[in-house]
This record gives sequence, structure tokens and C-alpha cells, in this order.
Amino acid sequence: MGFISHAYTSKLDAKGRLVLPTKLKAGIPETNGDTLVLMLYFEPCLALFTMVEYNKIASKVAGLNDMKKENRNIQRNFFRRSVEVELDSAGRILIPKNMLQAVNIDKDVLVMGSGKRIEIWNPDTYHATFDMDNDELADSVDNLPEYQ
Repeated sequence: MGFISHAYTSKLDAKGRLVLPTKLKAGIPETNGDTLVLMLYFEPCLALFTMVEYNKIASKVAGLNDMKKENRNIQRNFFRRSVEVELDSAGRILIPKNMLQAVNIDKDVLVMGSGKRIEIWNPDTYHATFDMDNDELADSVDNLPEYQ
């Protein structure tokens, strides 16, 4: 499974529901069912995972040696950031208000596929953080080891 990294602009409805873009929704295997996992991600965005992909990550975190304080803190902070959400018949997910507030999303959203997850951003935050002009992108690619 993989989600192509194309950005879609959308709006939340009054209840905080987001309609997943058709192409991203199509990337969710039917075997997944309607349950997805929404996570307050590491950058200021939300990440949406299928159960299979989330469980791969969660099992690694859960498998850390919990006799170490640092590992317990990682586990607590990882799992408290995650919530199961249901994809309804209209292709929408309800995003909890506390998660929307944490990433400063009010109504407008940018939704993009990013490999094994779908990211949900405040459009202004995304553009201010990640937009590169052509020269910046070319310089970044030139510095990748496989292109040197």
C-alpha cells in the first residue's frame, strides 16, 4: 500500500469531518475495513494510517524495553497521540477537536499522501515549512548521496 504524494485542498464541515480525496481513499485496502488510526504526528500535522500500517509502528514502540524510563516515556507519548477513527459511508472521518487545535486547523486543510500515511495539514503551516522553489529543490537533490 502506498499513498501518492499529491496535495489536495479541502475544508472541514461544521462538525470537524473531513472527506478524504477519492484517490487517497482508493489507496486504503478493502481488507482494512472502515477503522483507521489518526495520530498527532511529529511535525505539526495529523497522520492517518490503515490499521495494518499503524500496528507495524505500534508493535515496535510497544516492544521497547519498558524497564527503561526513556522507553516508557516514548510509549506514553506515542500512544496518547493516537485515536481510532471510522470512515463513514460518505468517505469522511471525524477529527477530534483537540487534535485540530493542536495543529492549528480550523476549516481549511491540505491533505496529502505521504507513502504509508496520509498527512493532514493547516495549509499555511505546510507551505511556510516545506515549499521549495525549483533551485532549492535542485540543490537538495544534488546533495543526495545517490546523485553524487
